[in-house]
This record gives sequence, structure tokens and C-alpha cells, in this order.
Amino acid sequence: QVPELEKGTVRIKQPERVAGIIQAMKEQGMHKLQVISDFDMTLSRFGCNGRRCPTSHNILDNSRVVSEEGRRQLKDLLHYYYPIEIDPNRTLEEKRPLMVEWWSKAHDLLSQQKILKGDIPQIVRESDVMLRDGFDELFNQLHKYSVPLFIFSAGVGDILEEIIRQANVFHPNVNVVSNYMDFDDNGVLRCFKAPLIHTYNKNNSVLRGTEYFQQLSTRTSIILLGDSMGDLTMADGVPSVENILKIGFLNDKVEEQRGKYLDAYDVVLESDETLDVVNGILRYVLTE
Repeated sequence: QVPELEKGTVRIKQPERVAGIIQAMKEQGMHKLQVISDFDMTLSRFGCNGRRCPTSHNILDNSRVVSEEGRRQLKDLLHYYYPIEIDPNRTLEEKRPLMVEWWSKAHDLLSQQKILKGDIPQIVRESDVMLRDGFDELFNQLHKYSVPLFIFSAGVGDILEEIIRQANVFHPNVNVVSNYMDFDDNGVLRCFKAPLIHTYNKNNSVLRGTEYFQQLSTRTSIILLGDSMGDLTMADGVPSVENILKIGFLNDKVEEQRGKYLDAYDVVLESDETLDVVNGILRYVLTE
């Protein structure tokens, strides 16, 4: 069906089941399909030539618009909370309040920096952010067939929208839910808008009645793309799911996280900086 699934980076616990889901999606057709994706380290690259690529938060944290002291404090928060975020021995119940604490402190720090709305395009241009190889085919293919792409991100919405805009793929079928900045009348950052979205609450609780998914109630085939355990709940707002294929990017600590990812995701892509597999599946599902 999909030659890309033979790539060396691909691991699948139940190949027959995955083949069945893909086949069912093809039979249901493009009018039933929607794609729900995380952004940072899923649509954007985790690394390049051995160097880590920045997330939408990193882009802001490391930019010239943040003071040196602000940068130091943001780095301290990262070093304290990130190990908690990825700690396999802590429960989600333990992690959730700590993630709220981290995001809230980071947003407060950024809100003290007097960041200007007008600086965002340049901040993005000057950053080392990279979308995964094949991003243009992904976005353009979905646009061509009018398949909705819902990006659900715990990052900074203003930054990630600008990344997509500068890549020339911000098509009308793309819808983003993320943490957006609130600027005053002079275009100065005051605070971040509610609700706060962090790694472990990407579900109904922040989708406010999920009007978006209600409009798409006929789109019952879902391809879900994520890179963390928190991304698995992103489709919870969809009213009636007939087929769902969960594709997980395993970017970090591959050996120790492999088992958990294989249990949670249908297809696991290990240290794969491309969207080849996703594009291959879409080509198969979308072409007559």
C-alpha cells in the first residue's frame, strides 16, 4: 500500500491493524478525512546536523527581544520543569499542575519584556526553526483536496502562525489552537490569552465547546500526528470517530521510550526528521 512504511525509521506494533485503518480511510474517501497535529517537534524539526532546533517558545526565549536576565530565568525554568515533563516515572496527574506552573511563569516573564507585535516576523526570520522535510507536500496536498488541518499546540500561536506564513503554506484549511499573545493598543505584549494550553491538557477542556470539531462532524477519519504522550488526546473533541491513525514522532531518549510509544501510537517514527511516512499515507488515501 504505502512503500514509505518500509523505511528504517518506522516501527509498528500491529502492522495488520495499521494496514486495515489506512485501507478503511481510503475507502471512506477524502471528504471524511481530517488531520489533527501537534506543531513543535512534530511539524517542526527536532534537530538538524546534531543540533536541536528551537520550539516556538525557544524562538521567543532566545530572541533579541528578551533581556539577558529574562533569558536566564526562562532557561532556569526549562532546566527545572522539562525533566518533569518527560519523566516516565511520574503520572499525568502529578505532571499537570507542574506544567501549568511552568507555562504560567514563562508567560509572566515574557509579558514583562515589552515585546512588540511588529517584531515577530523578524524574530522568526532570525531563528533556526525548520519545518520537517516534506512539509510543503503535506500542507499543499491537504489544501488541494480541502482536507482540514487542525494544529493543536502548547507553543506560542503568534510565532507558529508566522513560521507557517513564512513557509508560504498558511492555507485557508489550516486552523490553529495555541497560546496567543495579548497586545495592547500600541502593539506591546501585555499577557497571554486564556485558556492556557500545556503539554498535558490538549483535549476537550481547552477547546471551549469544540465548535471547530462540531462543524466537521462528518469528518470521521482522523490522522493524528504528535511527539508526546500528551498529544494522544488531541482528537478527544471529535464527535464520532470511525478511523483514527495515531502517528508518533519519537525524537528523544529513543531506547527508553520506545515501548511506551509503541503501545500508545499506531506508527512510531524514530529520529525521523521528515514527513515522508505521513505524505505517503496521504498520497495513498487521497488519490483515486
